[in-house]
Amino acid sequence: MSIPNPAQPVPRSCKAVAVQGLRAGMPVQRQDWVVRELPVALEFNGVAHAVMMATPEDLEDFAYGFALSEGIVQQAGQIYGVEIDVGQQCCTVQLEIAGACFARLKEMRRVLAGRTGCGLCGTESLAHAVRLPEPVRSQVLFSARAVSQAMEAMRERQELLALTGSTHAAAWCTPAGDICLVREDVGRHNALDKLIGAMARTGAPLDGGFIAISSRASYEMVQKTAHAGVGLLAAVSGVTSLAIEVAEACGLTLLGFVRGQDCNVYTHAQRFIWETVPCKTAT
Repeated sequence: MSIPNPAQPVPRSCKAVAVQGLRAGMPVQRQDWVVRELPVALEFNGVAHAVMMATPEDLEDFAYGFALSEGIVQQAGQIYGVEIDVGQQCCTVQLEIAGACFARLKEMRRVLAGRTGCGLCGTESLAHAVRLPEPVRSQVLFSARAVSQAMEAMRERQELLALTGSTHAAAWCTPAGDICLVREDVGRHNALDKLIGAMARTGAPLDGGFIAISSRASYEMVQKTAHAGVGLLAAVSGVTSLAIEVAEACGLTLLGFVRGQDCNVYTHAQRFIWETVPCKTAT
């Protein structure tokens, strides 16, 4: 995507590599940026819990968001500390959480380890695998104009994407369509966790706005958004059948294929203000 400038420092989440290729049908050799993807080990109170493939940027946000969206903690205040060790080949993130949360996590791990069956996440049935969030309480309305504006603006805020062409983004947006915060990662779930964690660390209420994502909306993206209390999730790509079912069940407004003036509203359209989005005129 972007050619590295030797005079500029190398971004922590990028790596300069030699590339051979074709440009306009002619062989070329050049330097290029690629996004870094490393194993990130998450430990809770000294016990290893999960290893995620992620971009080594905003890892404290990632730790908070993962703990919250996975239900390991119920609020940011139950995380007492985060220590991060970023190496060349892997990263370790150690979280110190409240004793009650850790006891619940150990019980959950014991139950999952003792079950056999369909094999999905080690659980016995789909009912156990799909965690329905609490009902979304947000009463905020969102206009088509605001959603379209935010989706277009998000692309301009994706710095890693501009450098590498290889990352997803999640953005928290106001009801007016202004973007307040963007997080990026090689994984779409990780980008959303980083956004949720960043918002939680600031204490900003998530139920007052909506989330835009640069990917499809699968069940996990819906579950994480609804668990955070957000009223609307807007995806630039499609949605899955399970995402629709979970969004309908928990009261989340789910949009897909948000591109320019177009979008699909799959669930809870009562939050969506139907209006015409003005076309951009050429200058």
